[in-house]
Amino acid sequence: MNKIAIIGGGASGLMAALFAARSGVDVTIYEHNNSVGKKILASGNGRCNIINTTARHEDYAGNDPHFVTYPLKQMNFHYFEKFCHSIGLILDIKEDGRCYPLSNEAKSVLIALKSAVIDAGVTIITDSHVSAITKKEARFIVEIPSGKHHFDKVLIATGSEAAPQLGATNDGYTFARAFGHEIIPTYPSLVQLHLNSKNHHKMAGVKTVAEVTLVINGKSNTKATGDILFAAYGISGLAILDISQRASYALLNKQRVSISLNLLPRYDRGELVSVIEKLFASVPKHDVHTALCGLIPAKIATYLLEDATIALTTRVSSLNPKEIKKLTHLIGEWKFDVIDTHGFKHAEVSGGGVSTAQVNNKTMESKLVEGLYFSGEVLDIVGKRGGYNFNFAWASGMIAGKEMGK
Repeated sequence: MNKIAIIGGGASGLMAALFAARSGVDVTIYEHNNSVGKKILASGNGRCNIINTTARHEDYAGNDPHFVTYPLKQMNFHYFEKFCHSIGLILDIKEDGRCYPLSNEAKSVLIALKSAVIDAGVTIITDSHVSAITKKEARFIVEIPSGKHHFDKVLIATGSEAAPQLGATNDGYTFARAFGHEIIPTYPSLVQLHLNSKNHHKMAGVKTVAEVTLVINGKSNTKATGDILFAAYGISGLAILDISQRASYALLNKQRVSISLNLLPRYDRGELVSVIEKLFASVPKHDVHTALCGLIPAKIATYLLEDATIALTTRVSSLNPKEIKKLTHLIGEWKFDVIDTHGFKHAEVSGGGVSTAQVNNKTMESKLVEGLYFSGEVLDIVGKRGGYNFNFAWASGMIAGKEMGK
C-alpha cells in the first residue's frame, strides 16, 4: 500500500491527510505538539475565521501571488461549504465574506476535522519531533526519536515561524533546504509595529478608530481604516494588522517605513477644518485640550498638542489661524516612524518560505524531488487578515492529499 507521511498536524496537514486517506492509502501525521490543530484553536480570538468567500490572488503576497489561483479555484467557497457540511460543520457567513463556525467556537472546527481524519483511518502521532527527512532510492526516511520510518511520499505542512508559543518552528524550511529548495527570506505578518516616538508609550492602552496610511521611502503605499491601539512598544489594532505585511516586508528590505494617522477619518480635510472651527467657536473660553477632548481621546489630545507645540492650557479664543491649521493638519496626518515589528511571537502568520517557483501548484509536488509535497504556510504565500490564510491552507492541503493518494 502507498504509505504517506504528513509532517505537521495543522489546518493544511489535516486536510491533506483526510483527502489522501479517503483514496485508500496509509497516512501518518507527525505532530511535535501534544495535540494537532493548536493554531486552529487560537485563530480568530478563539472563533476561527475559517475562510473568506471572496478570496483571489490579489489577497495574497509572495514572489508569485498567482500561485494561489489554481488551488483556490479547486476549493472555492461553495466546494468548501459542502465539504464542511459533510463533516458536520455549519458555517456562519458574514456580509464581508468572513466565515465562522456557527457555534462561534474554533474548537468546533478542530473537533469536526479531527474526527473526520480519524474516521478515515489516519494515524496521528503527537509529541513526536521529526529530526530529519531523507530519500534513499524511491523511498523517504522520516527520523523521529523512536527510530526511522519509511514512506513512499512525504508532505511538509509544518507551517511557519509565527507564534512559537503554539509550537511553530522553522523545521519545514530546514527539510526543504536539505532537498535543494530555495527559502525566500521570512518575516512576521499580521503583526503589531514598533514606533520610534517619545510619546507612544505614554498613550499605552488608548484605543480609537483611525485611517492608517503606510509610507515607504517617503511614498504612500497602502491605507486601512479601523481600530488602533497604542502600546508600550508602539501600536496595534486591526488597521495596523492590515498594513503590517507590507510594512514588515519593507523593513526586511531595509526601507524607510512610517505611518500617518488620520484620527478623524469620517471627515475629509475640508470638513475637518469646518468641524474644528465650529467646535472652537462654540467654546471660546475652554482651554484647547478640553475642547479637543470632544473629538479625540484625552491622552491622544495631550500629545498631539505637544507635537503641535501648543500649550494644553491655551485658551481656544487665543489660538491664531496658523495654530488651528497646524492642529488640523496633525489630526489628519499624525506621523510616526516604524522601526520594527513585534516579532514572530506575536505574528499571526509569516511571509516568505519555500519558493513557489519550485513547486507545482496543480499538485503541490516539488519540481525537484519526486514524491515530496508542500502545502500551507510553509510556502512563500501569505494572505490578508480575514480568513485568507486558511483559504490557502485548506485548498493546498486538499490538492496535496488528492495527489498523494493517486
